Amino acid sequence: MLMQASGQPVARVAWIASWCLVALLAAAVFSFAFSQLQYGWNWQAIWHYREKFLQGWLITVALSASALLASLLIGLLAALARRSAFLPLRYAAMLYVETVRGTPLLVQILILFYVVANAFGIENRYFVGVLALSLFAGAYLSEMIRSGIESVRDSQLESARAIGLTRAQTYRHVVFPQVVRQLVPPLTGQFASIIKDSSLLSIIAVSEFTLNAQEVNAFTYSTLESYLPLAVGYLLLTLPISLLSRVLERRFYFAT
Repeated sequence: MLMQASGQPVARVAWIASWCLVALLAAAVFSFAFSQLQYGWNWQAIWHYREKFLQGWLITVALSASALLASLLIGLLAALARRSAFLPLRYAAMLYVETVRGTPLLVQILILFYVVANAFGIENRYFVGVLALSLFAGAYLSEMIRSGIESVRDSQLESARAIGLTRAQTYRHVVFPQVVRQLVPPLTGQFASIIKDSSLLSIIAVSEFTLNAQEVNAFTYSTLESYLPLAVGYLLLTLPISLLSRVLERRFYFAT
C-alpha cells in the first residue's frame, strides 16, 4: 500500500513533465515556423471585430447543441427501425444510414438546402443547418445504438420475456440502460465532431464561427489573424469534450 501510494505522485510528476516537454517542443516548432514568415501582422484590425467572432462562436455552440439533441432522437429511431420486422421500414432506415455515411456532408448540406428545403418552401438557413447536422450525426449514432442493442445477450432478453415483460418494457428496463452506458463515451466524441462539422454550414451562409471569420478576413485582408482565432475558438470547444470523452471511456470501461 505504501509503495503504491508513493508511486502515484511519481507517476503524476512524470505525466506533467511529459506534457510540458511536448508543449515546449510544439511551441518551439511553431515559433520557428512563424518567425520565418515575411508577414505584417495586423491584430488591431481584427480586434475591432471581436464581437463578430464572439457572436459566431456562440451561434456555433447553439447549433451544435441543438444538432446533438436532434441527432440522438434520429439515431434512436433509425436504430429501432433497422431492427423492425416491417421490411419497408427496415430498408428505409438502412438506405438512410448507408447514404448519409457514404456521401460527403458538404454535398448533403447543399442538396438539403438548395433542393429539398427549396421544394418545400423552407427558407430558414439555421433550421436547415441544424437538420443537416442532425441527419448526418444521427446516421452514425444509429449504428452506435444498434451495436449497443445487439450486444445485449439473448439470455437477458429471454429472462425478460420469462418474467412477463413486454417488448417496450424490455427495451426500457433491460436494453436501454446498458446501451446508454456504452453510448455516453462515444457520444461526447460525436459532439466534438458535430462542432467541427458545423463549419461547413458557412456554405449556405449560416452566420456561424467559420463564416464570420471569413467575413472578417474579407473586410481586413488579414488572413492569419482571422483564422488563428477560429482555430483557438474550436479548440476551446472540442478539447475539453475530447478530454471528457477519454475520462468517460476509462470510467465506463472499468464499470463493465
